Amino acid sequence: MYQISYAPSAVKYLRKLDRSTQRRLLNAIEGLAKDPTPPRSIQLKGGQGERRIRVGDYRVIYEINNGELIILVLKIGHRRDVYRQLH
Repeated sequence: MYQISYAPSAVKYLRKLDRSTQRRLLNAIEGLAKDPTPPRSIQLKGGQGERRIRVGDYRVIYEINNGELIILVLKIGHRRDVYRQLH
């Protein structure tokens, strides 16, 4: 099973959201610990192997470190602006 780690910006954004949205996002992220590449996840183009999952109108951008069994959540955001300044 993978460990979940969060970038500071992801934690900051998550704290701004209401409790029910936080819960939905955290449940989806916890699911990544069991299956880091769920069927609906997509590898982002033009990056260094980042992937994303959809949770309603929100997106979770993450990368997988298979060597250390770690999933690093890089960014969480609304679908209209989550991809801006990703790199």
